[in-house]
Amino acid sequence: MDYLSRNSAPFDEELWNQIDSAVVSTAKKTLVGRRFLSLFGPLGSGAQNVLVDSGRKEEDEDGLVKSTGRIYQELPQLHEDFKLYWRDLENTDKNGYPLSLSPVYAAAQALSFKEDKLIFFGSKFLSVKGLLNAGGQKLARKDWSTGENAYIDVAEAIAMLAQKGVYGRYALCLSPDLYAGLQRLQPGTGVTELERIEKLVDGKVYRCTVLDKQKAVLVCAEPQFMDLAVGQDMAVAYLELVDLNHSLRILETAVPRIKNPQAIVVLE
Repeated sequence: MDYLSRNSAPFDEELWNQIDSAVVSTAKKTLVGRRFLSLFGPLGSGAQNVLVDSGRKEEDEDGLVKSTGRIYQELPQLHEDFKLYWRDLENTDKNGYPLSLSPVYAAAQALSFKEDKLIFFGSKFLSVKGLLNAGGQKLARKDWSTGENAYIDVAEAIAMLAQKGVYGRYALCLSPDLYAGLQRLQPGTGVTELERIEKLVDGKVYRCTVLDKQKAVLVCAEPQFMDLAVGQDMAVAYLELVDLNHSLRILETAVPRIKNPQAIVVLE
């Protein structure tokens, strides 16, 4: 079944390749969560649920066995629509004028932001928890604009993870204002505060556009603690022809799986 309905679009293979390339390149530049989270999948477009284990155990009573510490999480669909206008396509076809793919880039960026928002904030509508509200550890953040406060806070957050027996690949995600503030030179060192912090987390410091001002979160991104389950990865579908213009949709099915909230430290 061609559920993307691409065969019904009057587009040649070259145009589809251009659209797909625009989506992939934009997603790679925009997505943050996928830079540190392991991917579970892709499981396929038909996958509708995934298991989330949190201290799973089996209980046996009279030869009857049940599992505890496991939930079934729906794989929700995320999508963003855009249009290609018939006059632009005709101008390209008849006059060889380059087709503007700005609507594709804009839609791909919007969908990437939706995925990151789901990863960091979850969704009440979907009953999904994100990194900032999954019940992780909290650390009162000092004023990062002075002294070594930022470095001290990140080191303390790493120690908090270690105290919970959480070890592995650390990743620090910062709101744009905090990230920019770390570009200052640390007096007497000749390096920026950001460079010092990067050494604590093996260079995995990310500027995250979806985070609110003055927000930071440190995670241990090993797959036993968290990952991103993907059913259908980002793909473009043809929707319909309306007023001679072509409506298309970029879609995916994905959900963050936070298996151990203690692998998260929110600095606020």
